[in-house]
Amino acid sequence: MKAQLHPLFPMNPNPDSTPAVPKQKFWQKLGGGSLSVSLLLHLFLLAGGVVWVFQVIPNEEEKTDVDFTTRSGGSPASELRETKQRAQMIQPNLSRVSARDVANGLILPEPEQVVEMTSLGGIGGGSLSKGPGGAGGDFTKDSWQDGAMTPGGGTGPLFRLIPEDMRKRCSKSDRLARLKENGGTPACEEAVVKSLRWLKANQNPDGSWGGANQAAMTGFSLLAYFGHCETPASEEFGDSCMRGIVYLVNLGMKNDGKLAGDFTTNHWSYEHAIATYALAEAATFCKEGKIDVPSLLELTAKAGQFIIDNQNENGGWAYLYATEGGHTDVSVAGWQLQALKACSHTKLKFKGMTSCVNKGLAYLNKCQHDSGGYGYHGPHPTQAGYFTLTGVGMLCNQMWDKGSRAEVRKAAKYVLENTRFDYNTGFCDLYGHYYESQAMMQRGGAEWKQYNDLFRDQLLDNQDADGSWKTPGGGNKPRAVAASWQTDKIYRTCLCTLMLEVYYRFLNSGGGANERPGI
Repeated sequence: MKAQLHPLFPMNPNPDSTPAVPKQKFWQKLGGGSLSVSLLLHLFLLAGGVVWVFQVIPNEEEKTDVDFTTRSGGSPASELRETKQRAQMIQPNLSRVSARDVANGLILPEPEQVVEMTSLGGIGGGSLSKGPGGAGGDFTKDSWQDGAMTPGGGTGPLFRLIPEDMRKRCSKSDRLARLKENGGTPACEEAVVKSLRWLKANQNPDGSWGGANQAAMTGFSLLAYFGHCETPASEEFGDSCMRGIVYLVNLGMKNDGKLAGDFTTNHWSYEHAIATYALAEAATFCKEGKIDVPSLLELTAKAGQFIIDNQNENGGWAYLYATEGGHTDVSVAGWQLQALKACSHTKLKFKGMTSCVNKGLAYLNKCQHDSGGYGYHGPHPTQAGYFTLTGVGMLCNQMWDKGSRAEVRKAAKYVLENTRFDYNTGFCDLYGHYYESQAMMQRGGAEWKQYNDLFRDQLLDNQDADGSWKTPGGGNKPRAVAASWQTDKIYRTCLCTLMLEVYYRFLNSGGGANERPGI
C-alpha cells in the first residue's frame, strides 16, 4: 500500500535512511533569531532614552531655573552663574542689531536665545523678578522685610558698573525697600507697572510714541521705562524699549545729531533735550550691559555736544537753539541740564561740559525771586501768583551737586508753603509737580514727608483702569505754563509714571535735612 502524501508535510524520499542533519551557520549557533529580537528591543529602548534625555530633562531643569525667588547663603560665583543662566534663557538676541543704510533705519533683532549677558543680566531687576509681568509686583510680607538681594542685586559686583543713583532702581529688593522707606506703597509699584504696559500697547509701529512731537514723547516713554530699570534686556518691555531707542538713533543719524521732527518750530529745543536725556540713559545701560545698538554712543555724544555748543550767551538755552538773543527760559534750560547730567554718566567725552553747566545753573539762579520761587524767564511769578517752575531750579542744582546751596533751601521753603496739588481742579500742574516731586524727594526728611502726603494718593486715585491717567483739571484751566499734558495722554501718563518712580529712580543726593522720611 502506498503511503499517502500529506499535502503540507512532504515525505522523506528515503524512509529507510537516517535523516541528514542540516549544517548550521555561526549566527544560528548563537541563537540568531532570539538574539535579533533582543537587539532590536534594546535599540528601541536606547532610542527612547535618548529622546527622553534631550527633551524631558531640559524642560524640567528650565522649570526649576526660572524660579527667581531670592536665595540666601549662595556664593557670589554661584549667584553670578545663576544670573547668567537666567539671562541666557529669557532674553532676545540683542547682539544681532545691525545697521543698514541710514535712510532705511536700523534692523531690529529677531527674537531668539541670547548669548551670555553680563552687566544687565543681573540688573534687570524689574523683569527678572516675580510679580505682574515680571515687573516687580510681588508684594508679600517677606518681599518688604527680608532685605535679601537677588543675584547681582544692589551690592553685587554687577551693580558697580553703572552709577549708584541709577543702579539702585534695578534691584527688585532695593526698589521695594526704597519704596517703603520713602513713603511709597505697593499700589505705587502696581500703578507704575500698569502704566508701562499701557505705554507698550500704545507704541507706534515705527518705535516712536505720540502723534506729534514724537522725539519728545519717545524720550519721555523711554525715561519711564528706564525709571523702572526696563531696558532692552528686560523680558516684558525689552523689545518695546529697543524699538524706541532705535527710532531715536535713526532720527538723530539722519539729522547730524539733532533730535526733532521739525527744526522750524520754536520748541524743537525741548524735543532735542528730552530725547537726548533718554538716549544718554540708554547709552549707560546698554554700554555696561554689552548690548550693541549701532551708533547709539556716537549719536549720544553728538546730541550732548550740540546742547553744550548751542548754549545761549546769557547762560540759558533759547528757542531754535539761538546762541545770541532769542527767547530763553527756565523750562527750556531745565531739560538741557537734565540731559547733560545723564550724558555725564555715559563716560563719553564732552568738550566744555563743566563751564556750560556752571553758566546754566547761574542763569537759573538769576531767575529766582527773593521769596525762593523760580520764575519762567526771570524772577517773576507765572500763573496766579505762583512760581510754577520752582522745582526746575531746585532739581537742576541738586542734580549737579549743589543741593546745599541757599537757593535750594529757600526754594524748598517756598514750595512747602505755597504749592498745591488737586488732580481734579486747576491745581493740577503735572509738569510743575514732575520737578517738585523729585526735588522734594532729594530734600528728604520732614520736608519730603509733607510733600509726599500731598501728591501720592492724588496720582493713585486718578489712574484709569487701562494704566493711563485721566484728563486732569475737572474742566478747569490749570495753574500752569503751557499745559499740553492736559490733552496729551502719552505726555501726562509719562509725567505721572515718573512721579511715582521718584521713590527709587534716583538716590537722595543730600542738601536737605538728611533724615529718613520716617513713614
